[in-house]
Amino acid sequence: MKLDDNKEVTYRDKLATIDEEGKRIWVHAKKPKGKLYNYRQLFGYFLLAFLFIVPFIKINGEPLMLFNVIERKFIIFGVIFWPQDSFLFYLMMLSAILFIVLFTVVYGRLFCGWACPQTVFLELVFRKIEWFIDGNPTQQKKLKAQEWNASKIFKRTLKHTIFWLVSFVSVLALLSFIIGAETVIDFVKHPFPENTKGFIALLVFTSVFYFLYAWFREQVCTIMCPYGRLQGVLLDSNSIIVSYDYFRGDPKGVAKKGEENKYGDCIDCKQCVNVCPTGIDIRNGTQLECVNCTACIDACNATMKKIGKPKGLIRFASENGIKNGQKIKLTPRNIAYSVVLGIILIFLSILLLTRPDIETNILRDKNFMYQVQGDTAISNIYNVRVLNKTHNTMDLRIELTNIEGELKFFGDNLHVESGKKTEPKMIVYIPKEKIKTKNLILKFNIYSGDKLLEETQTNFVGPDIH
Repeated sequence: MKLDDNKEVTYRDKLATIDEEGKRIWVHAKKPKGKLYNYRQLFGYFLLAFLFIVPFIKINGEPLMLFNVIERKFIIFGVIFWPQDSFLFYLMMLSAILFIVLFTVVYGRLFCGWACPQTVFLELVFRKIEWFIDGNPTQQKKLKAQEWNASKIFKRTLKHTIFWLVSFVSVLALLSFIIGAETVIDFVKHPFPENTKGFIALLVFTSVFYFLYAWFREQVCTIMCPYGRLQGVLLDSNSIIVSYDYFRGDPKGVAKKGEENKYGDCIDCKQCVNVCPTGIDIRNGTQLECVNCTACIDACNATMKKIGKPKGLIRFASENGIKNGQKIKLTPRNIAYSVVLGIILIFLSILLLTRPDIETNILRDKNFMYQVQGDTAISNIYNVRVLNKTHNTMDLRIELTNIEGELKFFGDNLHVESGKKTEPKMIVYIPKEKIKTKNLILKFNIYSGDKLLEETQTNFVGPDIH
């Protein structure tokens, strides 16, 4: 970033929302307008619709998505993950984290400004309510400074009541992803005495949610969120971020009538600062508080249009792109990281698509030796464990495929309900003349009707062969 030699750099020494006395500077952001803001609204409302609609979408009686940590049951787009699939679920979570990290290295904090729940709720829900009730930033500051009267009490009560109700409904939706929509609705319909603990927990979560958006707000991004702190490590001079073109814009100012124009394109209108939801001046360069929401781009483009200057004084660009005057282009690093992201997603998709409907384990019971069945056969006892990972109840059949033999079951049967397991004992009889070695490999096919679901194998122990 280009600075005058005698200009002291102070914006990196403190947060934009903290004054010299350490007190918080409340951000009264101006409502953005522009093409990017319209796109961001459409994407944000899609995410909100996803949040509130998905818990009520069911496939074969199960929700489309569920993250039930208590019962260790996870459903992602209709695919059930049980504790036995934990490695696959953890791989998905690690892939998601890696995706965000690599995405940030290449494309900056676009996730923060466009997809992070904190930003989506604050900018597209709570601020809109505030603008509607309290008015524009000037009116908000005036309302905050005025004495308490009937009008102020009414507006404050109305706003915070709506804030709390929105928080309550939002928490209902969020909890529906964890414990299911039916359970959450039951908490609301029958709070006392049936669901006292659950309803109290619901109120606690609502209060925390309300606190985050009614008061803490952008402080979540600048103080609490570790992702924001990591940007200093993840970003470099080639990362694509929201950038101010200081070569074109500086020095800032407007030439007086009859005066020679010695200024850049930036007229120092501060519209980019007024719309910033975290209160920073993007013209100072990349800062911790910047979430790449692009509100400053829309505001600056509108100003450039009014004064007849080209758009793009503030735009998506890398630091090297601004310094060298280059447009955004794919570098070898960007291509390499994008390929890695693609490979991760493809690998994960293959694992999900090839995951078997059932998981079968057949292990010889080591508590029993082989048994000689007269002059005709040798038998071994096995512990069979079958887990049904699907939404449907199954009647299964196990067949021995690589050698002649007979199977007999006792204990549990092979009727397995959705998400349940069966653990019958199985005796395998092999004719003596078929046993050519002390240790045999037995191969089994598991069927549901005529559909082959899985293949597995185990060992069979017989007498010594001389």
